[in-house]
Amino acid sequence: MRKPVVVLVGRPNVGKSTLFNRLAGERLAIVDDVPGTTRDRLLAEGEWTGHVFDVMDTGGIDPTTGGKDPLSIGSADYIEQIRVQAKAALELADVVLFLVDAEAGVTPADLEVAQILRRNQKKEEDGRLNPPVLLVVNKADNNALRNMASQFYELGMGDPYAISAVHGTGTGDLLDELVANFPQEPEEEGEPSVKIAIVGKPNAGKSSLLNCLMGEERAIVSPIAGTTRDAVDTFMMYNDIPVTLIDTAGIRRRGKVEPGVEKYSVLRAIRAIERADVALLVIDATTGITAQDTHIAGFILEAWKSTVVIVNKWDAVEKDNETMNLYTQKIRQELNFMDYVPILFISAKTGKRVDQVLPTALRVQEERLVRLSTSQLNKVIQDAQARHQPTTKSGQTLKIYYGTQVRSDPPTFMLYCNDPKLAHFSYRRFLENRIRENYTYLGTPIRLVFKSRREK
Repeated sequence: MRKPVVVLVGRPNVGKSTLFNRLAGERLAIVDDVPGTTRDRLLAEGEWTGHVFDVMDTGGIDPTTGGKDPLSIGSADYIEQIRVQAKAALELADVVLFLVDAEAGVTPADLEVAQILRRNQKKEEDGRLNPPVLLVVNKADNNALRNMASQFYELGMGDPYAISAVHGTGTGDLLDELVANFPQEPEEEGEPSVKIAIVGKPNAGKSSLLNCLMGEERAIVSPIAGTTRDAVDTFMMYNDIPVTLIDTAGIRRRGKVEPGVEKYSVLRAIRAIERADVALLVIDATTGITAQDTHIAGFILEAWKSTVVIVNKWDAVEKDNETMNLYTQKIRQELNFMDYVPILFISAKTGKRVDQVLPTALRVQEERLVRLSTSQLNKVIQDAQARHQPTTKSGQTLKIYYGTQVRSDPPTFMLYCNDPKLAHFSYRRFLENRIRENYTYLGTPIRLVFKSRREK
C-alpha cells in the first residue's frame, strides 16, 4: 500500500517550509524571511495517529508574473518555474494544504492561487472534489489573528484552519482533518503478481528494456491502468508466473533540469519502488555508474526492496576480456552498501542477455521470501560470536542470547541481547555476512533488529 501524498501550496512567504519542517519532524527545508526561498520541492515522511504519509513542500505559486513588483522577491527570475513545479506536484497530491497568511489577510495573489487549485480539482462520482484542499491560515500566533481567520471564507475553499506553524498551535486539529481526507486504498483485483519496477536516470534505456521484455514470445502482455496519478503498469505472464512491470520516469540529477520536472519524476519513481517487490536499477554502460545511480540505489534500499543491477547499452562499449570485470568492480565499489545484488550486462537494443533479466528478478523474489529456521539462525549467531567477540563499549560487551526470523519480505531477524545500544554498525554487518554465508538472500536486503531481552 502506497503512502498518501500531502502537498503544501500557496503564494511565497506564507510559511510552507516552516509547516513542512513541523510535519516532517525535522528541519529539512531552508527557511528564510525573504519570499521565494524555496525554489524546488522537498519530500519527507510524516506521521499522525498511526497514519504515515509523504509531505511535499513546493516553491510558492506566484500568479503575478510580469508585474513590476512580483511577490516573490528572492525568486523573481524563477516565478514561472515555481508555478510549473507546484502544478506538477498537485497532479500527484492526495490532499492539498493551501496556506495563507493571517497577518496579511486575503490578497489578490491568494484569490488567484485559489482559482488555480479549483481548476486542478476534479469532481468524483460521489460529488467530492479530488484532490481535497484544506485551507490553512498560518501565522495566527494570537487570539486576535485566529479570530480574523473567518475573512478567508472569501476564497471559497471551505473552512479555514487557523494555525501557527512556528509554535504548533492548531496543528493537531489540522492533522486530524488531514488524515480523515486520505483516500481509501482500493483492493487489488485479479491474481497477485510479482511487481518489478524499472528505475534509473533518464536515457538509461528503461523504456527500451520494457519493450524488449514485453516482446518475449512466451509472454502475454496487456496494459493495466495504475493507481490514480501513477504510472501505467504492464501485466504479463512469464512461464505461467504473473508479473507486473512498473515503468517509471527517469530520476534526474538535482540542478540539471527545471525544478518542475525533476522531483515530479522522483516522486513517481519512489512510488513505483514502494509498490514493487523487486527493482531493476538500469545503468547506462556508456557513462558508467554515476552519483545519480547510487542516489537511486539509496531510494531502493530505504524502501527495503530487492534489487537487480542492469547495465544496459553494453553493445555500445568498446571492450576486451577485462572490461566486464572492471565494470563489475567499479559498480561493487560504488554500491558497497548493496554488495549482495546480482549484475547483468545487457543490450535492450540488440536483445543480448535480456532473456536473463526476468529469471534473475524472479529468483531474487524467491530468495526474498525464504525463512530461516530458529535453529539455523541461532547456530549462525553462536558461531559468529565464537569467531569474533563484539567490541566493548564502556566496559560492556554485547551478548546475543538468541534470535528468530520474525518476517520475510524483506527478511527480518529479531536478535535478543543484553543492550541494543552495544550493537555497533560494523558488528551488524559482520552478522549479516555470516547469515548470508548460510543463505545468500540474493539481491535482497536483510534487517537485523536488536531488542533487550528484558523489554516487553
